[in-house]
Amino acid sequence: MAVEFETLEYDVGGTKTVVKAIGKGKPVLFLHGASTLEGFDFAEGLADRFRVLCASHPGFGFSGSAPHVTGMSDMVVHYLDLLDAMDLKEKPHLVGFSMGGWMATELAAVARERFDKVVLVAPAGLNDPAHPATNLGALAPQDLPAYLAHDVSVALRYFPDGSDAAFAEAFGADRAREGETLGRLLAPFGMGHPNLRRFLGRINNPALVVWGEEDRLLPASQASLFVEALPDARLILVEDAGHFVLQEKPGTVTKIGDFLAG
Repeated sequence: MAVEFETLEYDVGGTKTVVKAIGKGKPVLFLHGASTLEGFDFAEGLADRFRVLCASHPGFGFSGSAPHVTGMSDMVVHYLDLLDAMDLKEKPHLVGFSMGGWMATELAAVARERFDKVVLVAPAGLNDPAHPATNLGALAPQDLPAYLAHDVSVALRYFPDGSDAAFAEAFGADRAREGETLGRLLAPFGMGHPNLRRFLGRINNPALVVWGEEDRLLPASQASLFVEALPDARLILVEDAGHFVLQEKPGTVTKIGDFLAG
């Protein structure tokens, strides 16, 4: 029998915050990237061992609007408040993907005692000019899928194909809404923080960095920078995978689960 997601809703400082939860076991808080277009289906691969809590950030996905958000510090405070509201009986693991990896870094740096292990999947946030990220603003919309996955067909499954006008309209509205919130998040320093290495150095939790070797958005050459800055980290580089490494190579999700369970 397939495991299904539950929908949990919290009022966090007046912001409706929706968490899609799946599975049973030790909790895992998952922080998504700069969009929710790929959904949370990857979490099914962890649901046999963990209770995965996939929150939509304020102003993203299923959660309510958040006009107060002016930078990443607002998200950090939001998630600390959400943890209080959830009142988990066990210390959760923390997993962040892409922009959510940057968010997880800042969150764990200031509240490392709130988490067990930390996993950063193709994390953003470390704006190293020697390893430049792709400027999303310079990409034509039709080119984006090829930057999200090494096998573009994996990314295309999440985009409108012209056969469903209602889906295309909703997709566009969702991306516009998330993009507006994202713009405010990035206003201070762009997609990251100039002192992120210092933040990483505070995270003494056991950590795992995961990266697709063919990532065209955030180069895999950044992976070693994260691993070197974290006090207790290991690295998994995934062959023939791009930014959507969890969707392209589902076996990666199993490896993350093995690390969390070990």
